[in-house]
Amino acid sequence: MADARPNRTPYTVHVPVRIRDIDFAGHAHHSAALLYFEEARAAYWRDVVQAGDGLAAFGFVLAEVRVRYRARIRYPGSVAVTVRVVTLGRKHFDMAYEVRSDGGEVVLTGSTTQVMYDYDREASIEIPAAVRAGIEAREGPFGPADPGAL
Repeated sequence: MADARPNRTPYTVHVPVRIRDIDFAGHAHHSAALLYFEEARAAYWRDVVQAGDGLAAFGFVLAEVRVRYRARIRYPGSVAVTVRVVTLGRKHFDMAYEVRSDGGEVVLTGSTTQVMYDYDREASIEIPAAVRAGIEAREGPFGPADPGAL
């Protein structure tokens, strides 16, 4: 995973490969990648942003997902999902993912774009100062957000 902030330790979670992840071909179904990304994203959000548990703590919507499948994921086993915020805009942030097998092989890479969202107003909002501070404490400073960006 490319690292623009080389002095930062990657955030990694270990996710078991579940029997339900496996398709008729004997490897993880293509949709499992999204679940592995989601597990890492949720753990990052709880630990880094310290937003708490429960659905109310996740004040964003998923706007875009990109996945690159590099190798088969098999059961039994687990995967190590490394995630970091790579872009911090005015209303959105991008996360990059690298997923490795138990043997250390890169099996998936990808990225997601999240947009902060007020569910009561049904509208996007600026990234709250506390959220930005939590991310920058972990990832380092990003610089000023582009005022024309999401």
